[in-house]
Amino acid sequence: MANPPIIEVSGLQKSITNGGRTVEILRGIDLAVPKGQFIAIMGPSGSGKSTLLGLLAGLDSATAGSIRLDGEEITGLAEDELARVRGRKIGFVFQSYQLIPTLTALENVLLPLELAGSSDGRARALELLDAVGLGARQEHYPVQLSGGEQQRVAIARAFIGRPPVLMADEPTGNLDSSNGAHVLELLLALNQREGTTLVLVTHDESLAAHAGRILRLRDGRIAGDELR
Repeated sequence: MANPPIIEVSGLQKSITNGGRTVEILRGIDLAVPKGQFIAIMGPSGSGKSTLLGLLAGLDSATAGSIRLDGEEITGLAEDELARVRGRKIGFVFQSYQLIPTLTALENVLLPLELAGSSDGRARALELLDAVGLGARQEHYPVQLSGGEQQRVAIARAFIGRPPVLMADEPTGNLDSSNGAHVLELLLALNQREGTTLVLVTHDESLAAHAGRILRLRDGRIAGDELR
């Protein structure tokens, strides 16, 4: 019997009400992502791709439908339970890095483990900083790092807890093409080494070309699903 998908989405809907008017953002998404797959989610602005990623990561709540993450139903969970699931199962890379300015690179990488109550991660954090080429910058603060270096710290942080799923929202969106290419290369190399499932939102066709599968959204629905 085949292993169940690591991400299962059924009938997923998301709408918001603004000034008495309801706006439908996602209009019934069905999706199954096998373990280890690299899937890129694409679509024009307003298509719902970042909303979908936020729902998959438990950062937002659905209006209707079901999301199972690594066998666990996450729709309807209380915030503390969602936080527990995120801490164990998801690494997240943001477009804007989201580093804590008062923490060093090493402390930023260690932060998810400390929030989870673990104090035994220094060796792995140093190994990950070495893997992204920042072993010598471990004591530097974000303000002392370039944008590309900050994103590399964020990637190391995302992998620190060995999450089964890594999600990235436009991870190269704030970087020039050279830094963006380098960050993508590091992300893919680490992802392959760690054996995680990678879900990436991007508008960049050249970045999506590295994915094994491209999901295209339009007007809150799946307009294309290409296995490469």
